[in-house]
Amino acid sequence: MEKDARPNWDNPMQFVLACVSYAVGLGNVWRFPYLCQMHGGGGFLIPYFIMLLVEGVPLFYLELAIGQKMRLGSIGAWTAISPYLGGVGLASVVTSLYLCLYYNVINAWSFWYLFNSFQSVLPWAVCPINANRTAPIEECEVASPTQYFFYRETLNISSTIEENGGIHTGQALCFLLTWVITYLCIVRGVQSTGKVVYFTATFPYVVLFIYLIRGFTLHGAVNGVKYMFTPKMDQLANPATWINAATQIFFSLGLGFGSLIAFSSYNQYNNNFERQAITVSLINSGTSIFASIVTFAIYGFKATVNYENCLERTRILLLNTFNLAEDTITLDNVLEWIKKLNATYPEQFNEIANDTGNCSLEQELATAVEGPGLAFIVYSEAITNMPLSQLWSVLYFIMLLLLGVGSMLGNITAIITPLRDFRVVSRISSELFNGLVCLFCLLLGLGFTTTSGNYWFTMFNDYGATFSLLFIVLIEVITVSYIYGIKRFEKDIEDMLGHRPNWYWKIMWVVISPLLLIVLFVFYIVNYIMGGTPTYQAWDKEQGKSVLTEYPAFGQVFIVLLLVSSVSCVPLTALYVFCRKRKHGKPLKQQHALSTVSA
Repeated sequence: MEKDARPNWDNPMQFVLACVSYAVGLGNVWRFPYLCQMHGGGGFLIPYFIMLLVEGVPLFYLELAIGQKMRLGSIGAWTAISPYLGGVGLASVVTSLYLCLYYNVINAWSFWYLFNSFQSVLPWAVCPINANRTAPIEECEVASPTQYFFYRETLNISSTIEENGGIHTGQALCFLLTWVITYLCIVRGVQSTGKVVYFTATFPYVVLFIYLIRGFTLHGAVNGVKYMFTPKMDQLANPATWINAATQIFFSLGLGFGSLIAFSSYNQYNNNFERQAITVSLINSGTSIFASIVTFAIYGFKATVNYENCLERTRILLLNTFNLAEDTITLDNVLEWIKKLNATYPEQFNEIANDTGNCSLEQELATAVEGPGLAFIVYSEAITNMPLSQLWSVLYFIMLLLLGVGSMLGNITAIITPLRDFRVVSRISSELFNGLVCLFCLLLGLGFTTTSGNYWFTMFNDYGATFSLLFIVLIEVITVSYIYGIKRFEKDIEDMLGHRPNWYWKIMWVVISPLLLIVLFVFYIVNYIMGGTPTYQAWDKEQGKSVLTEYPAFGQVFIVLLLVSSVSCVPLTALYVFCRKRKHGKPLKQQHALSTVSA
C-alpha cells in the first residue's frame, strides 16, 4: 500500500483524543483505586509517579515515534526495522485479538445494567421473590441483592468452569450490540474513529465531574477521601507496591498492544509526538487520581452506611436484650454501651456477644475490591442508597460504556491497521474488511456469554496479555536501543521533530526501562511458578459467595497456550525468515536499508 494513500487524522487534536480515549479505560476506574487501597492510600502515589517517569512516558514516546516514522502498523513497522523482528508485531496483534475477544463482554454487561436501570426500583436493590411467592430467593438472601443480580441475573453463572449451561440470550444480544457499535465507530478506519473520539474521550469526564460533586454531598464521603489521602509510608518498603505501580502504569497506557503504533502511523510526518506523549501520559495518570477521589467518596458513603447499619442492629439488640428505654442508646454511644453492659452483665452479654458484630468503619474502608466486583457490585450497591438512584445508575453505566468503547477502538485498530498494510488486504474495502474482523471476534467471543463464560473471561484477563506484553515491550526497547541503534533512532526523531531527544529519554531507553522490564518479567515468571496451581473464584450459590478453586487440567493447559501462543510468534517468525533466506540463498546479514527507517 502506497504511503501517499495512507489516511491521516484531520488534526493533531483527534490523535490526542484517540490516545486519551484508548489509554483512559476501565482500569483507571476499577484497578487504580484498588491499588491505592491495598498499598497505603496516598503513599502509593510516590512509586506510581516514579514509575510513570522511568517507564511509562519513555516507552509511550518510543512507540509513538516508531509508528509516526514508519507510517505502518506493528507488523510492518518491526519488519521494516528487521525482517527477523516481524514476530514482535505479530505478537502484538495476537495479544490484541485476545483482548478484543473478551473486552467487549464488559461493555455488554454495561449495556445490560444500563437497560435495567430504567425501572421504578433498580432490580439489584431488592431480592426477587421465590416461585412460591412466600419469601425472597434463598441464594439472594445468603448473598446480597447486588451480588445476586450480577452472578445470577447478569451472568447466570455455573458453579465451576467445567459446567456449561449454554448461552445467556440477554447477554449474547448485548454482546452483539457492542460489536455493532464498535463496527460503526471504525467502519471507515481512522476517518470514523477520529470523529467518535471527540465524544468517547470527553463525556466520561463530564460524568466523573458530576459524580465528584454528588459524591462529596453524600453522608460519610469525606471518610473515604480522608482514607485515600492518608499515607501509610511503611508500604514503600513492600516490593509488591513498586511492582504493582509499575504494572499499573504499563497496562494503563496500553503499551505493547500495537495500538499506539497504529494510531501514530496516521500522523503527519512532522507532528510533535513528544509533547503529545507527555500530555497523554499525564492526562491518563491524572484521570486515575481523579477517578480514585470519586471512587473513595463512594467508598466512604457505602462504608459509612454499612457501619451505621451495623451499629443500628447492635443498638436494637442491646435495647431488646437489656430492656432499656428507646432513647437510652444512640448510634453515637452504642460502642460505649457495649463496654458498659459487658462489664456490668458479663454472663448475659456473653449470650449475645456473637450477634453484636464487630462494627468498624476502618475495616469497612479497608475492604479492597477491584475489577467487575468494584464496577458492578460495590458501585451498584452504593447507587441503590442514593436518592434518584435510577438517574445515577444511567449516568454511571453510560460512563463505563464510553470508557470501554474508547478502549475497544484502540484494541481493534491494533489488529486492523497491521493487516491492512499487507498488499492483499489493502485491496479489500475498509467497510468489508473491518466488518469481517468484527464478525470474527463476535463469533469467537460468544463463548464468554455462556454460563461458564465468566471463568473464561477471568482466565483471559489474568493470563492473555500480562506475560506477552512485558516480553513484547522488552524486545521493543532492546531492539531500538541496541539492535537498530540509539544513534540512528535519535536521527529519525530529529528528522521528524527538528531536534534530538535529550539525555533523559536516552538514559531511560538504554538503561532504566530495559532493566525495569527485565525485573518485571522475571518477577512475573517467578510468581507464576511459585504460585502453584492456577486458581479462580467460583461462585457458590449455597454460601452466596465466591470460593477459591483450582483450574482443572484442561484449564491449566489452556493457560499455558495463552502464555506461549503470542510470545512464540517472535522466535517462530525469526526462524521462518532465517530458513527462507537460506533456502533462497540470500545473505543472512541484516540490511538496514529501508528508507522509512534510516532517512
